[in-house]
Amino acid sequence: MPHTRVFVADAGSTDGTVPIALAMRDRINIAVVPGGLPSVGRNAGARLADTPYVLFVDADVVLHDRTLLRRALEKMRRRQLHCLTTNIWCPDGNWRDHLLYAGNNLFQYAGAWVKPFATGMFMLFDKARFDELGGFNENALFAEDYLLSKRVSPRHFGIVSGNIHTTNRRFRKMGHARMATMFLRTALNSWNESYFLRDHGYWGE
Repeated sequence: MPHTRVFVADAGSTDGTVPIALAMRDRINIAVVPGGLPSVGRNAGARLADTPYVLFVDADVVLHDRTLLRRALEKMRRRQLHCLTTNIWCPDGNWRDHLLYAGNNLFQYAGAWVKPFATGMFMLFDKARFDELGGFNENALFAEDYLLSKRVSPRHFGIVSGNIHTTNRRFRKMGHARMATMFLRTALNSWNESYFLRDHGYWGE
C-alpha cells in the first residue's frame, strides 16, 4: 500500500495507542493527529489527506475481509458514489448484540433509498464531496456520522456486501435498551439538527 496514508486521531489515550501505531511506520505511512470528539479527530485527518477517497473507521473495528476495501473502491468508482458503507457484525457478541447490529444493517438498507445512513465504523467518502459538505459537524455531541451521511444523495450512496467486525463494548457500558432507545430517537430527530448539538451522555459513559 505505497500510496495509502493512515492517520490515527488520538484523544489522550492511555492504553499505548500512540506508540503501537508509530511502531508500524516502517511498514505503512502512518501519523498521529490530535483527536477529541470523533468529529474533531476525523476532520483533522481528512484535512491532511490528499487522496481521491478517504476512509473513516473506529478504533475497535477489524477489517477481517481482505477484499472489502478493493471491492468498496471499485464500487465507488463504477457508480461514482460520494459515500459508501458496509454491514456491521459483532462475532463475539450475544443474541442481543446480534439483534441490534442486524437492526442497524436493516435500517441502513432501508434508508439508502430515502435518507442514507452510515456509521463512523466504516465510511468511505469521495474526498472532494466530503470537503464540499464541510466534513463532520464539530459542534455535534452525538451521531456526527449520521448527520453527515444523511446529507448524501441516495443516488450517490452505496452499501458494499460483506461486513466489518466490531465489539459490544458500548452495549456493555450503556445497556441494550438504552442504546436501542438512542438509536430510535436519532432516527425520529433526523430533521432536527439541534437534537444532535445537545449532550446525551453518550461520550461520558
